[in-house]
This record gives sequence, C-alpha cells and structure tokens, in this order.
Amino acid sequence: MRPRVLPRPRPSLGSARGPVHARSLHSHRLARAIGMTLTGGLAFATAASATTALTLAGNIDSTDADAVLEGVDRPEAEPPSDPNAGTVLNIVLLGTDDRSGENGELVADGELGARSDTTIILHVSADRSRVELVSIPRDSTVPIPSCPTTNGEQTKAIRSSKFNAAFAQGVLVGGDVHSGAICALHTLETLTGVRMDGYVVVDFAGFQQMIDAVGGVDMCIPQDVYSPKANDLRLDAGVKHLDGWTALNYARARTGEGLDGSDTSRIGRQQELLAALSRAVLAQDVLTDAPRLLAFLDALTSSLTTSDNFASVSELTGLAFSLRSLRAENISFMTVPFTTDPENRANVIWTDEAGALWANLKADLPALGQDAPVQVGSPSTPATPAAPSSTATGPAPTPTPTVTRKAGEEAFSSADVTSVCG
Repeated sequence: MRPRVLPRPRPSLGSARGPVHARSLHSHRLARAIGMTLTGGLAFATAASATTALTLAGNIDSTDADAVLEGVDRPEAEPPSDPNAGTVLNIVLLGTDDRSGENGELVADGELGARSDTTIILHVSADRSRVELVSIPRDSTVPIPSCPTTNGEQTKAIRSSKFNAAFAQGVLVGGDVHSGAICALHTLETLTGVRMDGYVVVDFAGFQQMIDAVGGVDMCIPQDVYSPKANDLRLDAGVKHLDGWTALNYARARTGEGLDGSDTSRIGRQQELLAALSRAVLAQDVLTDAPRLLAFLDALTSSLTTSDNFASVSELTGLAFSLRSLRAENISFMTVPFTTDPENRANVIWTDEAGALWANLKADLPALGQDAPVQVGSPSTPATPAAPSSTATGPAPTPTPTVTRKAGEEAFSSADVTSVCG
C-alpha cells in the first residue's frame, strides 16, 4: 500500500489570520513522512539508511550493495549527521478512529466520522539518550482555543470541553485530518506552554500493520477479556502472542468482561502495547537488518498523516542515526497526572503535578530520573536482571521482588513489569 502523505500548511499558531492553502503534493513528501515516523511514531526505529528511504519513496529496483560487499576492504562510511543535533523534539502522536475505507472494514462497528481518542506527546531529549511518551486522557476537561485550519477558517474557542473535542472541531471546520491535528497541537501548546514540533496521525490500519510487521507482540493478559464492541475480542488470561488484528482490538477495547470501561485503563493497555512493540523491534534487531527495517517502515508509513517540517532524506536519516543507542529502559511511558473532575465524574482534570511535568519537558529534564526538579508519578525501576547461572550446590537464592507499575496511572519504562501472569 502506498503511503497517504499530505502536505501540512504552515500557519502561525499564535496569529488570528488563517493559514494559506496547502501546497500540491511533491515526491519528497514520503521521505519526510518516513523521517517523522522514525523520530515520532516510534522513536526507537532509528537506523534507516538513505537507500532504504529512497526505495520506499520510489519503488526503485535496487540491491543492497553494502550486503554484497560485506567482507571487502572499503573506505569508512561517513555517518549521517543529525540536523537537529542538540535540539529537543516534542511530537504529537494521534491515533484516529477514522472509519473510511480499510479502517471501516477492520472495526465494523457501524460508527461514522473520525475522532482522535489517543493522544501522546513524544519527547526526544536533546542528547538523544532518552524518549518519553506522555499520554493525554481524551476525557480531560480543558479549555479549547480557537484554531486555524487548512482552508483558512478558524474554529470557535470552547471554554470547557473534553480534550478530544479539539481534534473533532478542527476536522469539522477544516474538513481534513490535518486541521484536526493542528487544533490538537495548538491546544496542547496552549495548555502546557511547551513547543510542539510536529504531529503524526496513525489510523487503525497503520496500527495493525505496525504490529504485524514485527510478527506480533507478546503481552501479559492479567484476566479473561471479552469485548463485544471490539470485534468480539476474546482473550484468556496469561501470556499471549497478539497479531496486529488482535492487538488493535485490545488497544480499542474499553467495555466488556475483564474491562472497567474507563479511558484511563485503556490508555494503560495502549502504553503496554507500545512498550511491547518497542521490545520486539529491539529484540529482533530490526534497526540493523535492512530487509526487516524496510518491511517495518513500509507498514509504518502506509497509513500516516504527518506535518511537513523536515527537509531531506539525508537530514532525516542523520536524526534517526543519532537515536541508534536507545535501549528499553530509556523509553518511558506516563500519563499526565489527573484526578476525577468534581463537576463531571465521567471526566478527569489535571492536577498541580502536571505543571511539574511540563516544566521538565520544557527544560529537557528526565521526568523519571533523579535529575528532574520534581518527581512526576512513581519513579521507574528497571526490571531486575537475572542472576548468573551457577553449578554450585546449596539452596536456591531468594528471588528479589520486582516492582510492578500500573500502566496508565504510574510512570514506567519499556524494561519495567506492568502486568503479572502466573
């Protein structure tokens, strides 16, 4: 499937004047989308070469020359340079439940329209040593500012509404997903005071293909799950290997047996799925295996809508290369601190702790580390490594208890335990 990549207008989000109309599609848009994907959708997928990106962009008949020449004495390759070296990146990741085309066939629930029920701020540190993903509950009670759209119109400001109304308003007034994403981005900047550098929108098909591209993911399902509204999803408790279709429905499920119906619990399951995906990518050496990386990127870019704010393939691969040393314990997940909205118990409001989180992101301080000025949520504790094997006789050592984090409510890293099965 060829990627759906549309240009992003360049409105001044602080201006009342509407943006100019979007420019026509250019051939290098795909390369830019791949770069945004590398640094946004999955920041740990970071070793793409320019050859790989160009192959995706043009379906070029190509051969992996480096593989053919392996073992031959050659001059050292010049590593790609990061055009944003030393610069923080904050990217808005949006999961949209668009029911058009293939997406409608995947979910088959009779719903119409497009909404964004998943919003994550992806923070990439300036030194490229860590990535933090902050989930925003869709049911957060917040003010929604007036937003410019791609057709030059402005949405109306809303004094108090659910956060996901920002995306819906943008789509309604602007007539496209870009307008929804721009309004969500502008709303986040207004609420947090943190500059957002772009957005990536992934639909149902894209999520499923992402999971299938790595052959599925292993997940601990703590209790039996049956969700009629999520394509009759049925999962028995235990460690399960989920393919893309099953993972998609598990990420969507909110009501049914074994589920409490809350959006915050669903956020936790989505965070666990992304953590499992990151572990699968790292464990399979996808980043250093050209055929696997090509397949993964092809799947990842097939259902994306992105902002257009990166310049060239060479610059993007440099940025990707700079993240090559990321490990599971350097990829962290958290939810903006919240409590129940006293005026509407179906919604949540952000607590004062959220201010510390935004301050950390703005200052590029690790939200989970000791260097943060204020601890946000529970500190992350990497899983205890296994003790070395020994042939010595005697009683077995007492296992060290492993702290289990509650995904969706507590901060955790991809190396942490979030669910216990047996």
